[in-house]
Amino acid sequence: MLIEHNKNLKPYNTFNISVHCNYFCKITSEEDFISLIINENYKNSNKLIIGGGSNVLFTKDFNGIVIHNQIKGINIIEENENFAIVQAGAGENWHEFVLWTIEKGLYGLENLSLIPGCVGASPMQNIGAYGVEIKDYFLSLDALNLLNGNKSTFTNAQCKFGYRESIFKKEEKNKYLISNVRFKLNKQVQLNTTYGAINDELKLMGITTPTAKDVSNAVIKIRQSKLPNPKELGNAGSFFKNPEVSGELHDKILKEYPKLVAYPLNNNNYKLAAGWLIEQCDLKGYELNGAAVHVKQALVLVNKNNSTGKDVLNLSDYVIQKVFNKFGVNLEREVNII
Repeated sequence: MLIEHNKNLKPYNTFNISVHCNYFCKITSEEDFISLIINENYKNSNKLIIGGGSNVLFTKDFNGIVIHNQIKGINIIEENENFAIVQAGAGENWHEFVLWTIEKGLYGLENLSLIPGCVGASPMQNIGAYGVEIKDYFLSLDALNLLNGNKSTFTNAQCKFGYRESIFKKEEKNKYLISNVRFKLNKQVQLNTTYGAINDELKLMGITTPTAKDVSNAVIKIRQSKLPNPKELGNAGSFFKNPEVSGELHDKILKEYPKLVAYPLNNNNYKLAAGWLIEQCDLKGYELNGAAVHVKQALVLVNKNNSTGKDVLNLSDYVIQKVFNKFGVNLEREVNII
């Protein structure tokens, strides 16, 4: 296990921000992690776990040790004629894992194709797209305590999933390294094509009876048409959460803006499309010191011209303020700020 000093983290975050950390270590097993934890040289260091680096914005150097989680392995650990329980290492690439499940004839994750990042981040964020969230198919995960290396298992209920939320972003934030994640996936055909964009894309593809692979391909085409490739333009995907507002505020905004994009919730509140709100503030393409609101998708902030993390953060502050001034709605960042 190699410990590197003064490591540049630019290759390890999809915003392509150049910052450094005191120490950097890649781990490929739970044993690696435990060895690191009990090492007296790093026992009291600040620790940061990263996987694909696709949901983090570095605004400064990290004073401590960055642990690059590269625990791999995908296996079916239980199955019958109706479902299979699949375990994946936290360091597995998420999109490649989704494609693996499709190849094995397992249904459930196809709508989450091409989401950047690693498997370990999926329950942390409760990632979701096109009518599907991780919590719908998540079974349990293994996590190692950052202080002592003790191993715990968290069930679906114990993860306390919410919209882009889990216990690992709240009370257990920065306390665990996730090592393995388990999903319960269907063997029988159960496709979710309720989102109009998927159906429209399937029609363009000339497909009337889609397979899971067809749905995955449709999602990939939609995402590629809207979202920039991080290898070409630094970004972390959706930067803001879609805000939840009261029915009263929804009705007030709707009176002035009849084309408001909103989705009713069970509690009489509404979820608004953050991208639409940002667009109405004429911010598409807006630039600030090399950081920019993406010209095709206002929900995405990009590192257009060698911006710093602080430049991106300042741009997000500006967007939040403009949306609040116009609509009285507070946007919340989805990306983790370091």
